Amino acid sequence: MDRTERFYKIELLIRNRACVSFAELLTELEVSPATLKRDLDYLRSRMSAPILYDRASNGYRLEPTVSGNRQTQHELPGLWFSERELHALLTMHQLIGALDAGGVLARHLQPLLDKLHGMLGESEGQSREMARRVKILGATRRPVAHQHFELLGSALMARRRVALDYFVRARRELTRREVSPQRLVYHRNTWYLDAWCHTAEGLRRFALDAVRDATALDARAKDVALAEVQRSLDAGYGAFVGGQVPVQQAELRFEAEAAQWVAHEQWHPDQASRMDEDGRLWLRLPFSDPTELVMDILRHGEQVEVLAPPELRAAVAQAHARAAARYASAVPTPASASASALTAP
Repeated sequence: MDRTERFYKIELLIRNRACVSFAELLTELEVSPATLKRDLDYLRSRMSAPILYDRASNGYRLEPTVSGNRQTQHELPGLWFSERELHALLTMHQLIGALDAGGVLARHLQPLLDKLHGMLGESEGQSREMARRVKILGATRRPVAHQHFELLGSALMARRRVALDYFVRARRELTRREVSPQRLVYHRNTWYLDAWCHTAEGLRRFALDAVRDATALDARAKDVALAEVQRSLDAGYGAFVGGQVPVQQAELRFEAEAAQWVAHEQWHPDQASRMDEDGRLWLRLPFSDPTELVMDILRHGEQVEVLAPPELRAAVAQAHARAAARYASAVPTPASASASALTAP
C-alpha cells in the first residue's frame, strides 16, 4: 500500500468508525508507529484534514467543518479506488441490481445498495457518475429466477433441504432432486448451488438457471464440512466438476502469439506455467470433467496444442473436426456456387 492509499484509508476508517485508536490504525495499515505519525501530521498540515485526537475515547475522529450555515464533510482531493476495490464495488452493485430485476428482494438489498452508493461517492450524483464511467462487461450472462435464488439462499442459511425440479441439459431431461444446500458459487456470470444430492447420494453442483422449480422442505439439511465440499468440487476445472470423476492433469502448449495473453491469465488456482526461450508457454492444470476446459482450449484455435492426457487431446481434436465439418457443410464450394448460379432463374 503506497502513501496515497494510506491517506484515503486513514480518513475512511475514521469516518466510518467515528473514532479509531492509534493501535487500530496500525493494525489496519500495517505500518510502523513512526510512519503512521508522519501520515497523520501530513494529513493535518498539508491536506487540511480536521483529524482530532479525542482523549476521552483514546482515538482519532474527524471534526465537522462548517461552510456558511451548512456543515460539510472533509474530502481528500482526487478520491479513487484500487483496481480490486473498484471492481468489487461495481460488480456487487451491478450483481445486486441484476438479481433484483423483479423487485422481490428490494427490501433486503436496498440498505446494501445505499451503502455501496455511499462508498462510490459522497452524493447520489457522484455515485451514479462513477458507475456510468466504469463499465463491467458481463458477456454470456445466464439470468437466474429471483424467486429461486431467494428460496435457495434462505434454505442455505436456515440449513433446510430443498426439492428441485432440475433440467439436466446433457440428457435434455427434467429430474426431481432433494438436496441439502452447502454453498452458493458465482462463476462466469451465473450462479451455481453446491449441494448434497440425496437422490445421487453425493455432492453435486447445480446451475441455478436450470432450476425449473424449488420448494423448501422442513427436513434439516445434511451438513457436509466445507473442506470436503472444496476437496470434491473445487479440484477440477471450472463449473463442470463431474461429481466423483478423478482429477487429471492437463498439459497445454501455447504459441508465442497467444502466450502473450495466456501468461497473464489464471485458468486454475493450482496451475503451473513456464515460458520457453522461443516465446511459447507451457501450462499445466488440473481438471475432472473436460467440458469447460475443451471450450477454453478451442477459443485459441491453432495457437494451442494439447500435450496430455491423450483423452483430452482426442476430445479437442473431435471438437475441431465437428466444427470443421459443420462449417464445410454450411459454406458452398466454388463448384457448387457456380452450379447454383447457372440454375438460378
